[in-house]
Amino acid sequence: MASIHNDIPLNASARDVWDAVRDFGALHERLVPGFVTACTLDGEVRVVTFANGSVAREVLVDCDDARQRLVYAINNERLEHYSASVQVIAEGEAKSRLVWIIDMLPNELAAYVQGQTKEAVIAMHKAFPPAA
Repeated sequence: MASIHNDIPLNASARDVWDAVRDFGALHERLVPGFVTACTLDGEVRVVTFANGSVAREVLVDCDDARQRLVYAINNERLEHYSASVQVIAEGEAKSRLVWIIDMLPNELAAYVQGQTKEAVIAMHKAFPPAA
């Protein structure tokens, strides 16, 4: 099973980043604008449209405010398994780290998903720019 790890330093408080992460239906507006172009909620599922035109149905598995950790899964015909966790960790008052881990099968899609996560990280940095 492929495991993709992203440890992303952000120039924003953990409180602000967590507020964006936990806003499950506003992914395209708050956490990764531009990388995700649309996001709609269908119960506990968010239907995500990416900039490249692909669409995914992401199921909310857990949203833990105490640990500032969100878990979601994707079930579709291309993926045998896809589970991801996003956790926000404070790095002082005005900085934080977002730890995003994806476990997935088949392994053959890992390079594509890794490339997509790099695009998402760029969008996150734009969403939380350094203070002027």
